[in-house]
Amino acid sequence: MLVLVAFLAGIVAGISPCILPVLPIVLFAGATGSVHDAEDNDESARTSWWRDPGLRRSLAIVAGLVTSFTLLVLIGAEVLSFFGLPTGLLRWIGIAMLVVLGTALLVPQLGELLERPFSRIAARQSTSRNGFVIGLALGLVFVPCAGPILATITVLGATNHVNLGVVLVAIAFGAGVSVPLMFVALAGDRLVARSRSLRERGPLLRRVGGVVVLVFALGIATNAFAGLQRAVPGYTAALQSAIEGTSSVRQQLNHLKGGGSTALSSCPSDASTLVDCGTAPDFSEITAWRNTPADAPLTMAGLRGHVVLVDFWTYTCINCQRSLPHVEAWASRYSKDGLVVVGVHTPEFSFEHEVANVTGAAKNLGVRYPIAVDDSYGTWNAYNNEYWPAEYLIDASGHVRHVSFGEGGYTTTEHQIRQLLTAAHPGRALPPATSVPNTEPKVPTNPETYLGADRFEYLVPPELPSLTPVSYNLPSTVPFPYVGLGGIWSLSSEGALAGQGATMRIGIRATDVYLVLSGIGTVHVDGPGGSSTIDVHGIPTLYTLLHARSQLSGTMTLRFSPGVRAYDFTFG
Repeated sequence: MLVLVAFLAGIVAGISPCILPVLPIVLFAGATGSVHDAEDNDESARTSWWRDPGLRRSLAIVAGLVTSFTLLVLIGAEVLSFFGLPTGLLRWIGIAMLVVLGTALLVPQLGELLERPFSRIAARQSTSRNGFVIGLALGLVFVPCAGPILATITVLGATNHVNLGVVLVAIAFGAGVSVPLMFVALAGDRLVARSRSLRERGPLLRRVGGVVVLVFALGIATNAFAGLQRAVPGYTAALQSAIEGTSSVRQQLNHLKGGGSTALSSCPSDASTLVDCGTAPDFSEITAWRNTPADAPLTMAGLRGHVVLVDFWTYTCINCQRSLPHVEAWASRYSKDGLVVVGVHTPEFSFEHEVANVTGAAKNLGVRYPIAVDDSYGTWNAYNNEYWPAEYLIDASGHVRHVSFGEGGYTTTEHQIRQLLTAAHPGRALPPATSVPNTEPKVPTNPETYLGADRFEYLVPPELPSLTPVSYNLPSTVPFPYVGLGGIWSLSSEGALAGQGATMRIGIRATDVYLVLSGIGTVHVDGPGGSSTIDVHGIPTLYTLLHARSQLSGTMTLRFSPGVRAYDFTFG
């Protein structure tokens, strides 16, 4: 199923705005190939589809693109890291290949020189071999709009967790991307094949194709087409979400990442009564332990006889921060009665991998129960988890009996904690239940809004995120819950770095607005709640932009001093 979904997701990526810079290259590759075929007097071959040189050339482009793209996402980062090479080298190799190919179309003598090494291999199929080389180059330079499938493949490749399933999914995605490109190449081929005047102007058409390839190679190298891509609406976003965003696909991707217990993946969440979801996985690949005697590790076997609450969290997550007082209250109230709470800190951002940051944040947030720093996602994957926060309640025999995702449900969770404690220690009188206020929003608010290139889904107008500084035009109006940018911004995978005149505008519907910020500088906030200035200093920290007595609606405008980086909006 996942291979099929990856193929469909690739087709959607192949018709998305992100693919626009390579389309003219593919179109002229098909057209100039047809000119070559006509000059070789191979027109009669078109009577049989399997001998059709235009089809062969288009398939060669597809084969080259799938080959280089698949190798790039699966082992590109590993190869570059092994040899200590810069991460952008392969992209520049692809651009250099396009420059050479474009020059070869302009200078026939160079083209003949480049074809000479292939002459013994495929003397009658020069356009096919050239198509394969073009495909190889395109696979290194094109950047499809990333969804969950491409993100998973990329992460698994970058972390050297490649298996047969990952390879098949990567090939399927690359093949899907290639389908629209193959039709574009065929369109160029058929246009020339059916036009005598174009065939008669073959040398001129080749030179035009060479210029097009060179211009677009230069544009890709300098990111010159970013403005065009930003101006085109994200017309495939809804289709991509429908294909890749289902719960079954997310579950399959989790298995691809090495998720553990299948019983947990099908365990009902927030059930009102205790369930049995099988044996709890052990704590796996933990980087460090905190708040245990001598920071010694805990194991599920060593916790037998205790009721255990495993709480997945990350310190900049406002949803986690709102749930932590409940979890801490349970740990404090019931520790003498046999409850052990373990907070598994699994990072969402790269800076959350720093153990010192986790230690400091836990102290500031008042987390005194044991913390397992899960930097390698070993325990996260073992539990097939996908949420921050998430609670897994485990009975004294080591079975998972209750699962809760996100905020809320505190009364149910505490009631079931008390049930399991009573079952483990019959006759023991428990203290009264806790009474921590539930600060979960009671009315709909903005969804969590990421500002990094990997997950900037609420950017308006839909734009292609750029890792290099780009000047944005701030929209005069921004609807709920979208974000508009103005001034100079550079987007990394996780955050947005402010440059000169950096401004951000967001449509809000919330009582509280929070933003993770880092760097040194200020952020001036204008919105429904009034105006304020936030002083930003140091490592990534969650800052409060708005704290009102009731929900407010409207537009919030933020003006950043250069050097401040913004990561993630959350709301209450």
